[in-house]
Amino acid sequence: MKYDEGKPKLTLCPTEIITAIARVRENGVEKYRDKDCWKTVEPQRYRDAAFRHFVSYINDPSGVDEESGLPHLWHLACNIAFLCELEKD
Repeated sequence: MKYDEGKPKLTLCPTEIITAIARVRENGVEKYRDKDCWKTVEPQRYRDAAFRHFVSYINDPSGVDEESGLPHLWHLACNIAFLCELEKD
């Protein structure tokens, strides 16, 4: 018997978003040389960045970030992931 009632069914989530966020994170770690530096950034900066990437995505759904060369949608997902983590409590 397995007691998993009430636990989230993570397999219901599309997995492509995990790969997208990982690619953006790899780029960030290469740029900043610290895998955890994102944890010390004010949430408002991630809100602003998410909004910039969202607007860029709306204006050009296939557009990429100039600096990273990665899709704006991926950056948006990563910023939202950071916010979800920082604001979970």
